Amino acid sequence: MNIFLKTVGLIGFLWLWFVSTSLGQRLPKISLEETGLSSSRLDRIRQITQEHIDRNQIAGAVMLIARKGKIAYLESFGMMDREAGKKMRNDAIFRIASMTKSVTSVAVMMLYGEGRFLLNDPISKYIPEFKNMQVIAPAVHKDSSFTLIPAKSEITIRQLLTHTSGISYRFLGVEPLASLYKKAGISDGLSQTEGALAENIKRLAKLPLLHHPGEKYSYGLSTDVLGFLIEVVSGTTLDEFFRKRIFAPLKMQDTHFFLPEAKLPQLAAVYTQSPAGGITRLRDEPVESGYVVYSSTYHYRGPQTYFSGGAGLVSTISDYARFLQMLLNGGELDGARLLDRKTVELMTTNHVGDLRGPSGYGFGFAITRDVSQSGTHGSVGSYRYSGFFYTEFIVDPKEQLIAIFMAQLYPTGGLTLGEKFLVLAYQAIAD
Repeated sequence: MNIFLKTVGLIGFLWLWFVSTSLGQRLPKISLEETGLSSSRLDRIRQITQEHIDRNQIAGAVMLIARKGKIAYLESFGMMDREAGKKMRNDAIFRIASMTKSVTSVAVMMLYGEGRFLLNDPISKYIPEFKNMQVIAPAVHKDSSFTLIPAKSEITIRQLLTHTSGISYRFLGVEPLASLYKKAGISDGLSQTEGALAENIKRLAKLPLLHHPGEKYSYGLSTDVLGFLIEVVSGTTLDEFFRKRIFAPLKMQDTHFFLPEAKLPQLAAVYTQSPAGGITRLRDEPVESGYVVYSSTYHYRGPQTYFSGGAGLVSTISDYARFLQMLLNGGELDGARLLDRKTVELMTTNHVGDLRGPSGYGFGFAITRDVSQSGTHGSVGSYRYSGFFYTEFIVDPKEQLIAIFMAQLYPTGGLTLGEKFLVLAYQAIAD
């Protein structure tokens, strides 16, 4: 009997430890009144999301709103895998794609804060292959031929952080660069990729730039180059740097480049637009459509050796909320400091002037410069990002607000649920 009671007691203790540990990885949750949000207004989120599910526009989603450092709203909707009959859950894992860029940019600025390099250093100082870059001359001939001219200046680390380097993405289809990227086998990081990050970046360095460094904003593989910079400077893989220097201190236990087999049941399925209307599950094999190559399975099938700093991570909404709260706190969360306050301010300041129109760009974030020009809610200085597979977030320092939306859909067919969620998060502010 004593042994039985001791065994039961031990099981109970272990269960309580597991529950408390698991819940401890989330931000604290408090009443809506304490966060200054209206419960009746937040109910609109449930209504509009269910309407999208009922219309077969989306399978499911998870949404989170944190204010004043605490979770005010966390809810899951619909199904994470309709074919398997699995309901969406709050700890579902999502492919966050370009939301990886914010993490990589933080890693770069951590090394910068250690004095490992200066932002105006040429990237060729650390990756020599980027020395003596060439640029595609503006005029492309009728026969699709083009002329290359020497770049006016070298690419700097700052220009990689702000996507003003002249490096593009293959999937954007900007010619003639997209054809050159395809011929050279350049990966955008959205599907199974052979080899290591270094190999892809060194191939990229042999190709011309879309424009002279610093002259235009061109979204592209700049952040993957930064991922390789992190590897060169730190002497570790990007995966190891993230795990030891970011994920472990922030207790982001479900954020990975490649998923352990035990966590596959947490991974939400990806859906796509059906020719017959509505959505259907994306097939397991990589999809190639023009210059766009993407896959729903590269996080657990394939070589698992390529760590894309621009598109490679999967995460849960609670994990990513901890990452964003660290930034909103000025670089620290629960005693773990990754950045100093002034570095966070530097990262979340517009560095591209008017090159990106009404929306500025910092180091890994789009920045709200002018609310009257942005066309949506958000204070001046708020920062945001989105991902290829339909995820997005906004951080508003003035309102002490974090709002995150996660679903899995590509292409979205012009769906605006994510944007509407951000609007509904703001309209719920009642204080």
